[in-house]
Amino acid sequence: MQNQIFELQYALDTFYFLMCGALVMWMAAGFAMLEAGLVRAKNTTEILTKNVGLFAIACTMYLMCGYHFMYDGGFFLSGISGGETLVKDALAASATNGFDGDAVYSQASDFFFQVVFVATCMSIVSGAVAERMKLWVFFAFAVVMTGFIYPMEGSWTWGGNPVPFIGELNFSDFAGSGIVHMAGASAALAGVLLLGARKGKYGKNGEIRAIPGANLPLATLGTFILWMGWFGFNGGSVLKLGDINSANSVAMVFLNTNASAAGGAIGALLLARIIFGKADLTMLLNGALAGLVAITAEPLTPTPVQATLFGLTAGVLVVCSILALDKMKIDDPVGAISVHGVVGLFGVLIVPVTNADATFLGQLGGAAVIFVWVFSASLIVWGILKAVVGLRISEEEEYEGADLSECGQEAYPEFVN
Repeated sequence: MQNQIFELQYALDTFYFLMCGALVMWMAAGFAMLEAGLVRAKNTTEILTKNVGLFAIACTMYLMCGYHFMYDGGFFLSGISGGETLVKDALAASATNGFDGDAVYSQASDFFFQVVFVATCMSIVSGAVAERMKLWVFFAFAVVMTGFIYPMEGSWTWGGNPVPFIGELNFSDFAGSGIVHMAGASAALAGVLLLGARKGKYGKNGEIRAIPGANLPLATLGTFILWMGWFGFNGGSVLKLGDINSANSVAMVFLNTNASAAGGAIGALLLARIIFGKADLTMLLNGALAGLVAITAEPLTPTPVQATLFGLTAGVLVVCSILALDKMKIDDPVGAISVHGVVGLFGVLIVPVTNADATFLGQLGGAAVIFVWVFSASLIVWGILKAVVGLRISEEEEYEGADLSECGQEAYPEFVN
């Protein structure tokens, strides 16, 4: 009887893991649509190519080496045998001691859930460097980011191999406000600083020129896809579903994730109305995403009202950050550094507000380690690529659009850019 209960819970938790992973994979479509909507028409095909290509690269590199670096366990060579060993060990333990309800699931499902997180982290970089970076340079960086840079910082946090500093400070990041989102933004920031702004974005006298996206309906669709996928991102991080306590935790995580996103959208909408005198759709979309990023570090312990207020604050923060980065002439076409970096840090730092096991010092220290490692390592890789092959397409190619120079085809050939 004990074994039957274990097998049922094993199957349920494995299935839940896989379905949440599929939801997170769907976020790749959200990033692609959001970015395609926020860039100019002449760069749409290249953006879509980057998003599909980076997902494939992330899956392959994490399979071949990233998972090993992060969890000290190779999956490329061992395959499902590791999962079978896990089941046998768990069955033996349950027969001896009784099943204690711990999360036990297929190793393959764990790998699948983890690999889509890697792709999410890399997707953040794509939008920030849009409209002026060489496609194959981006892919080269994706190889290093997904195969080494991200897995190493993941091993110090989720992987159970903390550097002494993080281990002593008891850093907590439930689903990755810092480990995934701030890490992606840190890599993006390093690239943007070396890459420079798009031609015409900033005037000689410091004026900021808006460069509207080509397809706001597409950007809106992308935001809703990301919003939906985030339930798998945060909900799957509970790691199991097959008992009452876990089911209640999953429900609370879903509720708080949605509440924070709604709060973020409202906060950004209201502040944009105050600043611009109108309802700014792009700020509204980024506000919703900011709410999602902010709650990701701790979606379980807040009350729904607290989650809404966290999201509201994040929505206000992201608008201020986007405007501030523009004044600093840091050109980020989709607001990725603000949404995932600035708000990702905010999400990490507010964990102690509702989680008594975390401390502000511990959260700040953990975030600092993540930023310093990812930013520094990324800066080195971007710098090498810049010195060897260059990061930017030519000024003429930028004027004509990356679609033609990098992909040889336009997304909207019937229209004139």
